[in-house]
Amino acid sequence: MRAGGLDRRVRLQRFTTTTDEYGDPVQGWADLATVFAEVRQQSGREFLTAAQEVASRRVVFFLRWFPGLTVLDRVAYDGRNHDIVEVREIGRGDGVELHCEAAG
Repeated sequence: MRAGGLDRRVRLQRFTTTTDEYGDPVQGWADLATVFAEVRQQSGREFLTAAQEVASRRVVFFLRWFPGLTVLDRVAYDGRNHDIVEVREIGRGDGVELHCEAAG
């Protein structure tokens, strides 16, 4: 993995449950880390769902190895949240390839 291609800053996020000052549970997305990544647009498609036009954008993020990422996490980039669809290891812990989808 060449560092020169990692030219975009992205935030890795995980859904968590915390408690507020009253002891009530609060659910939301928390940042795991802000990292540099290479971003590639995979494809875009539009289709009709329940009589509404929906645009879907698939994006692939390449970043240095980050242990523990799963499809339950997401990537925040360019003002949009991208749900992770697939996590692929590059080499033997050299990096990770995140196939994501952003809708809306």
